[in-house]
Amino acid sequence: MDNSVVVRFAPSPTGPLHIGGARSALFNWLLARKYGGRIIVRIEDTDLERSSTESEENILESLLWLGLDWDEGIKKGGEHGPYRQTERLNIYAEAAGKLLETGQAYYCYCTEEELEAERQACMAKGELPRYLGKCRSLSAEERNRLEAEGRKRVIRFRVPDDENVIVQDLVRGNVIFESNGIGDYVIVKSDGIPTYNFAVVLDDSLMGVTHVIRGEEHLSNTPRQLLLYNALGLKTPYFAHVSLILGKDRSKMSKRHGSTSIEAYRSKGYLPEALVNFLALLGWSPAGEEEIFTLEEMVEQFSLDRVAKNPAVFDIDKLNWLNGSYIRKTDVGRITDLAIPFLREAGYVTGEVTPDRYEWLKMMVLSVQEKLEYVAQVTEHTKIYFDDHVKMENEEAAAVLEEPEVQEVMRAFRQKITEAEELTPESAKGVLKALTKELKLGGKKVYMPLRVALTGQMHGPELFYIIPVLGRDRVLVRLAQIIGLKD
Repeated sequence: MDNSVVVRFAPSPTGPLHIGGARSALFNWLLARKYGGRIIVRIEDTDLERSSTESEENILESLLWLGLDWDEGIKKGGEHGPYRQTERLNIYAEAAGKLLETGQAYYCYCTEEELEAERQACMAKGELPRYLGKCRSLSAEERNRLEAEGRKRVIRFRVPDDENVIVQDLVRGNVIFESNGIGDYVIVKSDGIPTYNFAVVLDDSLMGVTHVIRGEEHLSNTPRQLLLYNALGLKTPYFAHVSLILGKDRSKMSKRHGSTSIEAYRSKGYLPEALVNFLALLGWSPAGEEEIFTLEEMVEQFSLDRVAKNPAVFDIDKLNWLNGSYIRKTDVGRITDLAIPFLREAGYVTGEVTPDRYEWLKMMVLSVQEKLEYVAQVTEHTKIYFDDHVKMENEEAAAVLEEPEVQEVMRAFRQKITEAEELTPESAKGVLKALTKELKLGGKKVYMPLRVALTGQMHGPELFYIIPVLGRDRVLVRLAQIIGLKD
């Protein structure tokens, strides 16, 4: 392969970009970038009832958020446009006309009731439902009579008899389909709109697509498409069908396994680079043990040879682990910017965020950054900072404050906090270190009661962050409330 590689991502705008679609887009993008090729993004909007501009915008925005740009297509332009199928209907009509002229396609007038009866008959015989060719050999007189009855007509492709259609798949090897099991299929519906299998062949061919990477669910479509390539005298691209994505229980992925749309993960504060990393590992196995990669590293390593045939498992716990790893390595300013909308929604941030307030928020986010699996969790981890009425999380926490040395620790701590010139994480570390030394107590005897007194919890952010985030006045208020220390 070389820079002549051309791939495409062609979503249907009938909903937001979902995990499976994003994975297909990523694999196409990686192959194109690896070989210096091109990626085209076009829109398959022939499902007129379900397609929407909102879905189209969501899909394109989600691709860009993931860092998956494209070289040609929708919003970009190029020499192979237009890039929406509903704007290419004349192209499909012309190709259908040629197939009708050569006898490789024909008009079918069967009603839904007739087709359903045929389906039932096939199933009763234990055969795959397929069209049995009722309208294959209609005479001109029969066609005229059916049209005079007002029957709607579709165009069907005439599938050759007794042929093996071989899909040479770059992931699965050769997959053989018998033409007799396919049946003559519709290529143009009664309203003149082409079916997926017809339009996709023409689009891929006319746009010079060399490699089609898509989900395994499309494998059964491929023999139909190969027959059309041959009938139209078009060059066949390489095909690669990547594995299904299953939930941890090995059933088809659904919402019970985790959100299925990219938008849902973005809205929870997942980082795009972490999500891309996770998507890459759904069916692709890099060399070595490393699992965390930049996009550039993925481009360098990606190969269809290492794409698995077996189903990939969507493991939300692994995604959370991976995203948490990225969060910990990310600049606190970026995490703070992502956190502020969640803090606003929770009512923790109101009004304008001044420079001083922003610095305070940054320190607060830094205090919990290690704990976050995704940024929306920031409200749960930081709620200890927003309510000075400290509540004990359980009886075990309350019992910590009953230890005999607690009063002494609290009084000594109050004095040092009162005398401190400034409170920063570094100065708070100094206060705590001096306290343990002067009181001749182990760290746990000092840190645990202070943590419980200031937060009501036995676990959470480091104490040396909690102290400066709360600030002197609020620390003293909480101490007074918990142990009755009053001047």
